Parts: sequence; structure tokens; C-alpha cells
Amino acid sequence: MILLHAVVAVLYAVAAWMHWPRTAELPAPRIAWWLVPLALVLHAAAIAHSIFRPDGLDLSFANAFSLVTGLCALVAWASGLLSSLPRVGAVVLPIAAIGSLLPALWVDPHRFAYADAPWAAAHIAVALIAYALFVVAALQALVLTGLEKRLHRGLGAQRGDTPPLLTLERYLFRLIAAGFVLLTLTLASGIVFSEEIFGKPVTFTHKNVFSLAGWLAFAILLFGRWRYGWRGRTAVNWIVGGTLLLILGYLGSKFVLEVLLHR
Repeated sequence: MILLHAVVAVLYAVAAWMHWPRTAELPAPRIAWWLVPLALVLHAAAIAHSIFRPDGLDLSFANAFSLVTGLCALVAWASGLLSSLPRVGAVVLPIAAIGSLLPALWVDPHRFAYADAPWAAAHIAVALIAYALFVVAALQALVLTGLEKRLHRGLGAQRGDTPPLLTLERYLFRLIAAGFVLLTLTLASGIVFSEEIFGKPVTFTHKNVFSLAGWLAFAILLFGRWRYGWRGRTAVNWIVGGTLLLILGYLGSKFVLEVLLHR
């Protein structure tokens, strides 16, 4: 399986190189579009082998990081951002390459205690999809900010096949709205059905506090967008801040507990 992880990393890396911004703002070669779905399929096979073990689910930090980065690549590819905004691919795909390789290099099993509970698996799946949507949205927001600055300074125009910035901005907030709905379902199910899902009442751990803070950040952002038309730097600050809170809540907590504290 180490070879499979290596192949996936190479495919992501090659696709990332093809999506790297060019001086002439030329689109990425068409083969890059086919490399990504191939990498995604192989990545899914590799991470499934790493997570689904004979003695239960292994949701260690390495596997969780690999799964989130793979979902980010999937969202970026399925949404069309890799073709409309290649700079997003130039960031997402190298991170996915690292994530796909990590489980092969860092084996530190952490069995999921509630693997037999379907509600628990669904809860985690919805949460991870929400995280991936927010990560891709944050990267898109940063790329759009850079493009807007270039246009205002007269440093270059958009490619002919790139949608208008306002169209991309509207799509950005659709991504955020979808992620917010999934995150709300995740938090609500975790709070209301904690005993049914995890066999214990909800507690205010660092993970839960950061997740609630991230949810609040995106709630304020969406309200500000609806009520005051927030965009530009104001919106980017809330998007990036909320995404960082969510990353700290899940992957950050796992890193501290498993890697630093060895729990």
C-alpha cells in the first residue's frame, strides 16, 4: 500500500504543477483535469484501506488529515474551481499530495470507539464534508482577493475563460452556506443526540468550543453578507478566521492529543 500512497502523491503533485499560475495566465493542460479524478479514486482506495481495519476504524491524525485533504481536492475538482481558478488547485493539490502520503509514513493507530454506531459515522462524515467546503471556500476567497487587487492596480486582466469576479463571489457564498448548513447539522446532532451517538452527554472540550466559535463566525459572516452586503477584505477575514477555528477544533485537537500528548 505504500506504493499506492506514493502514486497518489505523484499524481497530485503533477496536477498541482500543471495548475501553477503561469505568467501568461494560460489555462492548465487538459490532462491535468484527468489526473485529479484518477488521484481522487486512488486516494479513496488508499485511505479506505488505512481507516477500515479488521479491528475497527482507525481515525488517527494522519488518516484524518489525509481524509480532509482528499475531500478538499474533491470539492475543488467537482465544483469546477480547478479550471476557473487554477490558483486554488495550486494550493489544494500539493496539500492533498502531502495528506495522501502521511498515513504511509506515520503509522500511529487510534481506534474509533463508536465504529459500530451508524449515527456516529454519519455525524463525522457530515462534519468532515463541512470542513472541506470551508477550507476550499477560504482558499477561493484569498485567490479572489488577489485577483481583485491585480485588477484594481491594472496589473493584469482575467483569463477569457474565467467567470467574472462577482459570479465567483456569489458561488463562494453558496459554498459557505452549504458548509454552514452541514456544520449546523453536525453541531446540533452532537449536542442533542450526544448520548445516542457517543454514549455520553456533550462536554465542553477544546474541540467543541473551537467548533462552536467557528460556527458563530460563519453565522455572523452570513448575516453581515445578507444585511450589510459584506464582501472583500471584511468577508475574507471572517472566512479565514472561521475556517482556522474549525481546523483547530478538529485536526488541531487531534494533533495535540495524539502527537504531542500521546493520548
